[in-house]
Amino acid sequence: MKIADLRVLLKIAELKSITAAANQLDISSSAASIALKRIEKEVGVQLFVRTTRQLRLSSEGERYLPLCQQALDLLQQGQLVINDEGQSINGEVRMAMSSEMGRNLMRDLLNDVLAQHPEVSLRLHISDTQVDFYRDGVDVALRAMIAGTADESSFYGFKICNIPHFLCASPQYLAKHGTPTTPDELVGHNALLYKLYKVTHNSWVLMRGNEEHKIKMTSNRACNDGDLVRRWCVDGVGIAKKSAIDVAQDMLAGRLQRVMPDYQIPVTELWLVLPSRQMITPAIRLIRDELKQKISELRVQLIENKTLAEHEWPTDE
Repeated sequence: MKIADLRVLLKIAELKSITAAANQLDISSSAASIALKRIEKEVGVQLFVRTTRQLRLSSEGERYLPLCQQALDLLQQGQLVINDEGQSINGEVRMAMSSEMGRNLMRDLLNDVLAQHPEVSLRLHISDTQVDFYRDGVDVALRAMIAGTADESSFYGFKICNIPHFLCASPQYLAKHGTPTTPDELVGHNALLYKLYKVTHNSWVLMRGNEEHKIKMTSNRACNDGDLVRRWCVDGVGIAKKSAIDVAQDMLAGRLQRVMPDYQIPVTELWLVLPSRQMITPAIRLIRDELKQKISELRVQLIENKTLAEHEWPTDE
């Protein structure tokens, strides 16, 4: 069914005349009549009752017309979305993300975006606490979520990827303190803990097959900054539980090694979230696409480096 035919139908219903509708749409009366006949043939009912003086909607037409208007509105909205893709990428992006993501992966990515699109400006909110869009003046945020949480959220969002996690430590730490291979051995090591609000995440859940191991770790260091936890780990002062994204470069460079790879940590999800669909701009779409590509490249590198197996970093493809 053609968009142009829907416009003709709605105009005929508005003016109650094929000729008047054709004049306003700047088409011939025969073209307007043919458009109406195409729609009536498609739906299989007569939408207008024809009299000698004017047209009026049939009962079927009265039910169909509001749906027709909704369909046309959606199609026009889709056209605007497509047109937006061709618009110049500019404007201010007010974006929130975690300290670790902001200082590492996103810093480089956003530098590249601004270098290629100088008409884009950034206002970044870097914090490990959850941002309030309205209080903090933010348009879009990167959030790590437990799988399925996004379905219950009131926000609009794009899933960027799944996020695998694992235990890691520096070669120096492992040479000095030994490499744990079981949960019982892990308990004897110093954990580098992440603290959010008043909660210190000292209970680590590890899976091996159908067995779940919940381990309460001891630690002499905890911090509400995930990037500092990563740096402590590189410094060789303990074992950390980190996301593959956050420590990918350390793993590839040999600054960190994976610990107890036979045990898995539940996968989480990375989402780009906005208060509403209307906040999406060409610049935000570009950042979304660049981020997906960057993380996909990291995934390939870690798999090729044998840091993790392909099934440990599932994709949605």
